[in-house]
Amino acid sequence: MGLKMDRSRLWGALVLSGLSAGVVAAPASTTKTLTTADYARAEKMISYSTVPLVDHAVGAVTWLDDTHFWYRDHDAQGDHYKVMDASGKVEPAFDQTKLAAALTKVVGKPVDAMKLGLMDFSRTADGGLDINLRGKHYLCDLKADGVCVAGKGAKAKDPNAKGGDEPGVLSPDKKTEAFIRNWNLWTRDVATGKEAQLTTDGIEDFGYATDNAGWKHTDSAILVWSPDSKQIATFQQDQRKTGEMYLVSTNVGHPKLEKWKYPLVGDENVTMIERVIIDVPSKKVVRLKMEPDQHRSTLCDDVSCGRNGGWDDVQWANDGKTLAFVSSSRDHKQAWFRIADAKTGAVRTVFDEKVATYYESGNGKVNWSYLPETNEAIWFSERNNWGNLYLYDLTTGKLKHAITTGDGNVTEVLNVDTKARTLWFRGVGRTDGVNPYYQQYWKVSLDGGAPTLLTPEAADHTISMSPDGKHFVDAYSTPTQPSTTVLRSSDDGKTVAQIAKADISRLVATGWKAPEPFTVKGRDGKTDLYGLMFKPTNFDPKKKYPIVDYVYPGPQTGSVGTRSFTPARGDHQALAELGFIVVAIDGMGTPWRSKAFHDAYFGNIIDNTLPDQVAGLKELGQKHSFIDLDRVGIWGHSGGGNATVGALFQYPDFFKVGIAESGNHDNRNYEDDWAEKWMGLEVKDKDGKSNYEDQANQKFADKLKGHLLLAHGTMDDNVPPYQTLLVVDALIKANKDFDLLLIPNARHGYGAASLYMTRKRWDYFVTNLMGGTPPKEYELKMPKD
Repeated sequence: MGLKMDRSRLWGALVLSGLSAGVVAAPASTTKTLTTADYARAEKMISYSTVPLVDHAVGAVTWLDDTHFWYRDHDAQGDHYKVMDASGKVEPAFDQTKLAAALTKVVGKPVDAMKLGLMDFSRTADGGLDINLRGKHYLCDLKADGVCVAGKGAKAKDPNAKGGDEPGVLSPDKKTEAFIRNWNLWTRDVATGKEAQLTTDGIEDFGYATDNAGWKHTDSAILVWSPDSKQIATFQQDQRKTGEMYLVSTNVGHPKLEKWKYPLVGDENVTMIERVIIDVPSKKVVRLKMEPDQHRSTLCDDVSCGRNGGWDDVQWANDGKTLAFVSSSRDHKQAWFRIADAKTGAVRTVFDEKVATYYESGNGKVNWSYLPETNEAIWFSERNNWGNLYLYDLTTGKLKHAITTGDGNVTEVLNVDTKARTLWFRGVGRTDGVNPYYQQYWKVSLDGGAPTLLTPEAADHTISMSPDGKHFVDAYSTPTQPSTTVLRSSDDGKTVAQIAKADISRLVATGWKAPEPFTVKGRDGKTDLYGLMFKPTNFDPKKKYPIVDYVYPGPQTGSVGTRSFTPARGDHQALAELGFIVVAIDGMGTPWRSKAFHDAYFGNIIDNTLPDQVAGLKELGQKHSFIDLDRVGIWGHSGGGNATVGALFQYPDFFKVGIAESGNHDNRNYEDDWAEKWMGLEVKDKDGKSNYEDQANQKFADKLKGHLLLAHGTMDDNVPPYQTLLVVDALIKANKDFDLLLIPNARHGYGAASLYMTRKRWDYFVTNLMGGTPPKEYELKMPKD
């Protein structure tokens, strides 16, 4: 699903409810008893054990201004915070010893100078530091002895300053932040804390800038400031007729009811937005002259895709006189490029695009751009089966020409210089002989022509561009080769300075080994599919190993994840250490490849790439004698939970063991935006049968033959637990054995219970797929700070 997993929260303990399935023992030759030492060895392959052993892996930097950026450089001694300028000169970002001492006084417990754990910092106007330490802000003056105070802004210094603590959106001039209170939009002066109410007619379920996508509901404000910090583009979100979702807590005493708006597939009334522009000084609200818009995005399953908390499909003109935005139809099949007059609210539709399946504006970010200074717009389209860029005339709405052409995708436009008529973008599949998932960096003229490759290395490139666009930091790596991070010129890609080169010698000394990339054919016997294989570090090619397939079917992402280097990919290597071959395969229907590849199972979401998973696993079994295709397991979370249940129901003779975590098993019970994009709108025939009915896992529960463990958090506000209970109900009615783990008060990602779930997953595969015996109640422990 478009299911985000960064909102994991746990409110209580956990409980195990099992309907124990009889264990079919493996042949005696493969039966083994695993020890605590075996599990401890596996645990050493989890991220909290491996990440600290990678030195000088600088994957991201933060630009302080046009010519300076800071970064964290980790080694065996700890973390070093550094600043580099555009010439390559490096110096300490601050006195870490003095900062640690100052933070120790205000935090009330020792702060290690080499383990500061800073999430972010910025320099204040008076030369101090605004520190984000584990989500809390501290203002620090390191002159003299060094002093830190809790809080952000001058309000921390003045205990009499009034004002709330609602999360705010900072204006471009950093003087004002906008926030929501009681369904209305307010502003707060950063320096004084003085507040002003901008709107007055917001009411419950019809509030301004409210952030509620059904699966996501926060107190954050969704809006875009004008460049001069005087206007705000936002919306009044109408959920008055939207259906609700309910969850109840597990606790002693009366349970607490959680209720919020959660539109479902097929609902007649879903969340709508009425677009407005607010003049901040006068508090005048201009309502755009158009019908209410769908709560949709051209990129993800929310009106705001969460990149820096912004609103993706909205862009101001530099002079603040006009606002461009893109509206999407409910089924995502049509997108309209529109321009509004900020003073009058008049709206003009410049052009639109309509497609057969779903329109997307990129992969990673919205890639259209508003260029009023040249009366043009850059538009992303997959009209030639690949994601390319096109230039439109704003007056006529007509296509002028293609900016990029041919095979391969533009994934992210990172800078546009209208004066130089140049655009910089990340792209995949545009270089022959390079893995089609490796992102490289290019520049191209807005007037067309062949793009110039700025990052020639055959690797995955992560780019951070300077605010003025003259330089960029490039961290490049592969799944098997750690990162090299350099500062480059945006003009020709030449290296200005090396920032860091990752060293994995301490990691390798533990016995760690990189995953093995592989290629297999898809369901059609022709299309290349790419994956990673994880073997035990004590691998013996003469042995037969059960194989576990980790699956995330998409359609918005795949199983493999990043193609950059990472020392741990979930618990894949850890599970392999216990005596399995673990694989992840990006099947057809996942992004980054051609439009046709991505559309492979549009309208048939129960497909879940499973034909590709089966084809790929069989090919691997034919290639490698050490893979035992009589012992195939599969697991996944969220969309992967859906796919796992589908695998055991649709291919019961192939998949013997499955673990399905938090699956969206019937998308009629999921938030409307995600499923209606990938499956289409719900349609019922003359007999009342929905096109979603045959896509629901519970309908096929009677097909189960193998071992199935279902898991879900009881306070999952992304995929509500009723999704799994529908499958449970069907399995009971079909008289099938299965296992069930419910985690009380856990959200979608399980939070503090995630390590318990990981251990249960290991135990389940060891017992039911390997035919072995796990150590009793091994406890995975996250190291303390």
